[in-house]
Amino acid sequence: MAEQGQRRKLEAILSADVVGYSRLMQDDDAATVETLTKYRAIFNDFVSRHEGRIVDSPGDNILAEFDSPVEAVQCAVELQREFARRNRQLAEHRQMQFRIGINLGDILSRDDGTIYGDGVNVAARLEALAEPGGIMISESARMQVRSLVDVSIADAGEHEVKNIAEPVHVYRIVLDETVARRQGSRNVPRAIISITGTAALVIAIVVTFVFRPVGEPEDLVFTLPDKPSIAVLPFTNMSGDPEQAYFADGITETLITDLARVRNMMVIARNSTFSYKGKSVDVRQVGQELGVRYVLEGSVQKAGDQLRINVQLIDAQSGSHLWADRYDRPLENIFEIQDEIIQTIIAKMDVKLVSQDANLWRSGTENPDAYDKFMRATQAQHLYSQADNIRSRELAEEALELDPDYVQAMLVVGWSHALAADFGWSESQSESYQMAIEWANKATAVDGSIGTTWILLGDALKDSGDIEGGMKALEKAVALGPNFAVNNIIAGWHMALVGRADEALQLIKTGMRLDPRGPAYYFAALGDALTWSGRYDEALPAYQKALDESPMIWAQIGRTVALSQLGRMEEARAQADELHQTYPNFSLDRMPYTMDPVSLETLKTHLRRAGIE
Repeated sequence: MAEQGQRRKLEAILSADVVGYSRLMQDDDAATVETLTKYRAIFNDFVSRHEGRIVDSPGDNILAEFDSPVEAVQCAVELQREFARRNRQLAEHRQMQFRIGINLGDILSRDDGTIYGDGVNVAARLEALAEPGGIMISESARMQVRSLVDVSIADAGEHEVKNIAEPVHVYRIVLDETVARRQGSRNVPRAIISITGTAALVIAIVVTFVFRPVGEPEDLVFTLPDKPSIAVLPFTNMSGDPEQAYFADGITETLITDLARVRNMMVIARNSTFSYKGKSVDVRQVGQELGVRYVLEGSVQKAGDQLRINVQLIDAQSGSHLWADRYDRPLENIFEIQDEIIQTIIAKMDVKLVSQDANLWRSGTENPDAYDKFMRATQAQHLYSQADNIRSRELAEEALELDPDYVQAMLVVGWSHALAADFGWSESQSESYQMAIEWANKATAVDGSIGTTWILLGDALKDSGDIEGGMKALEKAVALGPNFAVNNIIAGWHMALVGRADEALQLIKTGMRLDPRGPAYYFAALGDALTWSGRYDEALPAYQKALDESPMIWAQIGRTVALSQLGRMEEARAQADELHQTYPNFSLDRMPYTMDPVSLETLKTHLRRAGIE
């Protein structure tokens, strides 16, 4: 019971502090105080806009309360994006980043406005767990906002925190500014030099998870295709242990991958289906939004060495159930269960198999422990950080110790080296690219029928300077895996830059149909294909959609060129100025493209017209 002058209430608490504040003050206290004063004013403004209240702001800390957790999260997201934008205008050593934690909990509020209680303490502990420029929220907050805020929410597991009796279940808000911050304001020269193709590395592993999905291009009409079509929604983790989420996600991804290898089907990519994760959905609406006839739902429960999987196949037009089943088996039978599910889906959807569909699942493993390590490795790689990238490689290598011919684990190792090269995480870029090429060659040697092995090879070859070899590998990736969105998008993007814009446009649109809620970089690829086919007016909206999500360098360059081609020089120069502000070390000698000589010279001519040297 609250004492006189106090009252209990349920509030969303936002706690924030400045990363490295002591260092900033030691380096230049006057400049730090000036920046902090400006950023505090922004904080006050945004909190007020979202109907919140600043409770206290000692030193570099800020404590605020909101009646609505949705408003608290939206406020935090907008703040971090605004600070990221402003930081790009500061020298790297003067940039000021905040960590933010948000909790929904019971607090004690006094008449003087001060607040106390575990609800406040948990928010402070969440703030300490957040990465620079990041946001962490509690389970109680997530439950209230998960379907009401337009951001992705990643499970970060349970954490023991100081002075809180029970472990705290933590979730990370996935901000679309992550790549912009890391590539735009950190290590710019090296990042620009390293992205020598169209950053093809960003296929399903990187940009998919750091650029928020933005929806379908306006010129795609989602009528049902002339072949069976399906979306596999993320399976629900019913294990009662959030740490097992990777297992449910891994099974979902495996089913999507295996189904996508069937040529007479259309299978929606992971990016789009995972946009529904954690949400209560109407399968008929999903069918309309993704343009598919069938939807597969399921749940996974793993307890010790026992496994229960529930699945149901639904006709998205009528909402009727075509098939449902429950599998209660030992964990060692996981592969048998997956094969049975795939074969039943193919039969229920009346899919006609062709000769190329033989040995569809040859790239897997029969070792449950290797499979478990592979799924953990995939989850780590999806988190996108240097430490997680190293961890993903280690887990995949452990999987390969158990099964040396496990192709998918080889690809995780290969991509980890390509990631390290592209984002400056390795001491030698050339060595990292060579390692990626070696792992891709190992994968193709075991099973050269898998398109994704050739995507890795094509990316690494092209980024290391072998344009001809890279293009051949990318073409093979599309031929072998026409149902994989990233094969079409990445190969098409490269084609757009080597004088094959018409082919590129068709591939990119195919990829976007397969992944209608795909990442924003798809629109940069679409913009380049339109620009290099001379359709500049159509390219501008595509570039703008990409830039609405992140100031990615490729979209800024492409938009500048398209505007110059149209003779809209004032707008072109304005876009060029923004490009220089975001990437101050960019120049015509540091072009993040590998292009044919004629196209490259055309590109440079229009950038010069816009004021870039």
